[in-house]
Amino acid sequence: MEYIYAALLLHSAGKEVNEENVTAVLTAAGIAADDARVKALVAALEGVNIEEAISKAAAAPVTAAAPAAAPTEAPAEAAPAEEEKGEEEEKKEEEESGIAGLGALFG
Repeated sequence: MEYIYAALLLHSAGKEVNEENVTAVLTAAGIAADDARVKALVAALEGVNIEEAISKAAAAPVTAAAPAAAPTEAPAEAAPAEEEKGEEEEKKEEEESGIAGLGALFG
């Protein structure tokens, strides 16, 4: 988490997010920076619009995974509505997958 915080701090201060600056922020905070992690972070953030990523992450709904319910027989009329719902969920998941990639940096 410290590495992400360092990158966000640099971005907030209008400084370039590069290996040297991230290492300097971590060192100033009393953290021994791991060069491999710093390089991975900078490489992952290359070409990323941080403002856009922050706004999308803030707007993303937080949902808890519900346990799967036992399958029940639904009337034939309900099937098309469920298919439409499934397609909408797939589209939403595709959009969120980009955010999830960035989210992996936080964990």
